[in-house]
Parts: sequence; structure tokens; C-alpha cells
Amino acid sequence: MAAAPPILDNKNPSSPSVFLPDALIREARRQKGLAPVSVPDVCLLDPDGDIVRMLKRTGQARRFEAWPCYHTDLETFSLGGQPTGIVGCAVGAPFAVLVAEELFASGARALISLTSAGQIAPAGPPPYFVIIDRALRDEGTSYHYAPPSPYSEADARLVALAAKALQQRGLPAIIGPSWTTDAPFRETAEAIQSAREKGLLAVEMEAAALYAFARKAERHVLCLAHVTNQMGQIEQDFEKGQADGAVDALVVLETIVAAMRPYLREK
Repeated sequence: MAAAPPILDNKNPSSPSVFLPDALIREARRQKGLAPVSVPDVCLLDPDGDIVRMLKRTGQARRFEAWPCYHTDLETFSLGGQPTGIVGCAVGAPFAVLVAEELFASGARALISLTSAGQIAPAGPPPYFVIIDRALRDEGTSYHYAPPSPYSEADARLVALAAKALQQRGLPAIIGPSWTTDAPFRETAEAIQSAREKGLLAVEMEAAALYAFARKAERHVLCLAHVTNQMGQIEQDFEKGQADGAVDALVVLETIVAAMRPYLREK
């Protein structure tokens, strides 16, 4: 019988943490002389940074000066006529969850992550969008938030809301599972084939951890994959569309956020 890997040692997701995001926010505000101003109720993670760069380039983004995070900038912009926060370049499970914890501790009520992803099981020619309903846990962060299991599961209500909203607007999107990895440059032929046999649609770096955090903390989180590449296995790969995919991404995000807001008011 194989021993459990050391990464699982001393992991008890039911135990309270000593170090809390509220404490970090408190001390960062004290050090920086910032007032306790809440962030917008809906915030976005843009791991690639393409959306943030376009918003800045077109003058739509404004820096949220009261954001106390030590590692990132928070921009705000109007999405569907409502103020929305966005953090760019929070790549990978640990970074994404760190920022998510801080956003919710600062007043956010919902978070959507939209990251580019590699195609595993073909669902059409890239680029296209996947609403991630569960994510294979091939990273370390999720094991601090949830007991060992193969997958992190999305909130089924949020997945259904997003899918219905996109369908009603005539925007193509696929619902399905992804593979979350810590090591994009260790996507071996064996690992890719195993993921394909599991029916996984895409490989990305954040969803499993964000969903484990969301379940543990009882927060509203939805992860989307913008399948843009075949992991460099073909020429002229990684083509995302207009403005590096930001134009299409904002249409999708605006549609989903508009559908989510009534749901948030119910809570």
C-alpha cells in the first residue's frame, strides 16, 4: 500500500486558519494609509492580463486606489453599466486564491475567473469558451481547502445561470470539466492522454483551487476557460481573436454578470 504523498501531511481543511485575509487587509491598510473602502460587488480575474491591457489602452479602466493588496493592482470599469473590478495576471492556483481571498475580504460578493486554456478533448477549432463545471485537482492549493478527491466541483446554480444566459444571447459556450495543473511545461503525452480519456476539455491553472476555496468559504465563484491553443503543437497557435480575445471575452463576461446580479440579490 503506497504511502500518502507528503503534500497531504498536516492538511485538515476543517481546522481554522491562524493567518486570515482580514488581518492582511487590516495591516496593509494601516501601512499604506488606506481607508476601508469596499471593492465592487462583482470582480474578475484575468490571468492572461489581455482584458486589463485593452481596458487601460482604451481608457476604460481606473485604478482602484483603496485596494490594499501587496501584489496586484485592482482596476475598475463599467461592465453592463455597473462598476466591476478586475485583477490582471494572477496566474496559477496559489496566486488566484490569494487574490480571491483578499477580494472577498474587501467586500466582493462574486468572482469570475476567465483564463486562456489548452485544448484537451476537441470541442471545435479554437478559440471557444468553456464553462468549467468541475476541475481535476492536479495542483497543491485545493488540498488546503478540501479533503483529497479527484475533482473540485463548481456551484451548479452558477453554471446553469451562465449557460442559460449565453444561450439566450446566442453566444456559443460549452459546459464541461478541465484539468488544473501547477506545471504547464510538464504536460506530458501520458498526462494529456489520461486527461483526454477522462473527458476533460481543457487544461488551465486556477479552477480546481478556486472552486475548492469557494466551497470552503461559501463564496460565489465561477471559472471559465477560453480555449485558445493546442499547447503549441501546431503552427500559428495561441490566436485568441480581436484584441487578444478581450473583445469576445468581455461580451461573454457582461452576459454572465448580468444574469448573476439578480441571483446575488437573493442571497
